[in-house]
Amino acid sequence: MSLATESFFDTADLKRSVERVREPTHIVRHPAGFVGVAFGDPSALPDGCDWLGTLPALYPEWLGDRSFQEAHGTRFAYIAGAMANGIGSTEIVIAMAKAGCIGFFGAAGLPESRVNAAIDTIQGALGKADDGGLPHGFNLIHSPQEPELEASIADLYLRRGIRRVSAAAYMGLTPWIVRYASTGLRRTPDGRIHRINHVFAKISRPEVARRFMAPAPPELLAQLVRDRLITLEESELARLVPVAEDITMEADSGGHTDNQALGALLPILLRLRDDIVAQHRYTRPLRVGAAGGLGTPNAVAAAYALGAAYVLTGSVNQASLEAALAPHAKEMLCKADSADVAMAPAADMFEMGVEVQVLKRGTLFAARGHKLREIYRTCGSLREIAADDRLKLERDIFKDSLENVWANTEKFFAERDPKQLARAKADEKHRMALVFRAYLGQSSKWAIAGTADRVMDYQIWCGPAMGSFNQWVKGSFLEPASGRSVTQIALNLLEGAAVVTRCGQLRSYGVPVPADAWDYRPRMLAT
Repeated sequence: MSLATESFFDTADLKRSVERVREPTHIVRHPAGFVGVAFGDPSALPDGCDWLGTLPALYPEWLGDRSFQEAHGTRFAYIAGAMANGIGSTEIVIAMAKAGCIGFFGAAGLPESRVNAAIDTIQGALGKADDGGLPHGFNLIHSPQEPELEASIADLYLRRGIRRVSAAAYMGLTPWIVRYASTGLRRTPDGRIHRINHVFAKISRPEVARRFMAPAPPELLAQLVRDRLITLEESELARLVPVAEDITMEADSGGHTDNQALGALLPILLRLRDDIVAQHRYTRPLRVGAAGGLGTPNAVAAAYALGAAYVLTGSVNQASLEAALAPHAKEMLCKADSADVAMAPAADMFEMGVEVQVLKRGTLFAARGHKLREIYRTCGSLREIAADDRLKLERDIFKDSLENVWANTEKFFAERDPKQLARAKADEKHRMALVFRAYLGQSSKWAIAGTADRVMDYQIWCGPAMGSFNQWVKGSFLEPASGRSVTQIALNLLEGAAVVTRCGQLRSYGVPVPADAWDYRPRMLAT
């Protein structure tokens, strides 16, 4: 047995003892009066020591809501989020599944053919969900400018047996997300409602969360029945269950974000969840997870302590070996500090004024994006742009004439969405928006491809968690991009969160836990 002594608190031994989270920890009072910890058989304590209680073993697998693992067949309540344009790659999804987590493929921004190919790759490695394959998911992003694309991707997921989707950027419910959630609902012989499709709704506003926590609107269900997209039985059962049983609360994250504070928003959503569960008398768990700002074990532990059923990481995975981002872009992320981020116009919702959070250090994308937004607000067409501004646009941002940029944009939308061209012909301001969206959209692809002459235009989605992660891993094997496997990132965040949780437990029982015990350092962990 190892028993704490008064000098014990001045050595590294106590810190090491805190990290023994997989062993029961005895809290004891020394004859001198101070409280310490011991391991082993509590009956073998030295004379004069009082046994005060025992903390059972603590495993990373036990963090979060156990119903998450039960519902989705995972080892951990942990998700690697869907980073758009395939940055959340097939490799990330496969690695996460094999490590006992869930990974979502970043389908947003990709054509249906690319998404279909990704399904082939992932199902080939993990198996199909309906055949007992390892859990995985795909992103379904709200596309207000291209509703047909959203509909076709949702239909693809249903046809290919994708049983988990991360619903992102939704401000309300669309027929396609409701169709996905409702398809396959049925009664089991014991009367319970069984669902095969699981929606993980990524939200940052209570009013949006309420829509996903509640049953689907009757009018939407009725329309889907009339269009023969769901059955009458599915429609009736959908009135009794929430659209999504997993609500991912998105705090200050990379990409689309409202820059919310996790500690302020999560309790609000948990209370809202409780109210809605009581209102609709749900019998199945409705889970609220946390995302955004989770770059250290301390932050992950805090999310679980606040009541998060699971955690989702995003920014910290973009520099991983498996992420589909250019090596130079990953190096830029590895040098980022928590203040090296900025808000910039979003390509997919440019006209609506929606913004995304991106890396500021080493790129001018945010500043150039805001310049485009300013011109769009003040000009009614490309012809109205002042000569000086036009020169700067063509020389610094587009590196081409606006006429050539429009010609290339026209070719793109002729294949992608011809209706945009018809609208642009009648509305010159919309034509300007499409030209500006061309830069905003291509900038993220340049970062993926590593386009050498476009480094200053890289759009790299990034939240402040990236900076806190970089500070935490400094001096460890996770500091260089070459050492950042998505699996080791996840395992170390989870292991560290368990250690931090143990520190909090011991401190609440009067053990004077030293400050450095809260600083879990990364180490190579076995899966």
